[in-house]
Amino acid sequence: MRTVNPEEHARKRAHILAAAAGEFAAHGVDGTSTARICRAAGIGSGTLFHYFATKRDIFHALFGDDVPRNAEACARALAADRPDDGLDLLLDHLLADLADPLVPGLAAAAVFQANRDEEFARMVLTDSAQIRAALVTLTERLAAEGRPLVFPSERVAGWIQSLIDGAYLTAGDPDFDPAAHTAELRQVVAWLTGREGAGAPAPSHRSPHPPRT
Repeated sequence: MRTVNPEEHARKRAHILAAAAGEFAAHGVDGTSTARICRAAGIGSGTLFHYFATKRDIFHALFGDDVPRNAEACARALAADRPDDGLDLLLDHLLADLADPLVPGLAAAAVFQANRDEEFARMVLTDSAQIRAALVTLTERLAAEGRPLVFPSERVAGWIQSLIDGAYLTAGDPDFDPAAHTAELRQVVAWLTGREGAGAPAPSHRSPHPPRT
């Protein structure tokens, strides 16, 4: 009887997903075929379908694998001794992929898929809800310590999540600078959470965006 090596199985699965991510980012869901993914991964169709039954399953897995990782990051953040440290841990995790060149294409593909795929939309909403709950708890803990939050904790948590989501959705803009954007976002979060010495968000010294035509 042939046995499956779990490590080898996980490695091949991850390889397929990495190849698929590049194709989905470049061509979207509809523009990506399983044949294209096979070529990018250097595998035959039989191997691909051993791991994933459909192209839709591959796309779901790309984002579905993030759900337990995000849950683990939320748990670590909530277990931190200080809510400040927990918030920093969670921000580090949520912003880690902002510089990934595949982000703009994958974010656009995810928005498109969520509008027509109820199962995918539920998965995204579930993931978003667990992150929001962690942010609410952390900001409630900050408020309980006497932190002068700019808004009630639930609104602060909502703004933080909206800022992070917006960063990923605008990562494809021509003048997007991941490092500068991350630094500015952290400064706004510090202001929202009343971090000592943060003050109001400082105006950007970068050139203003040209008007959109």
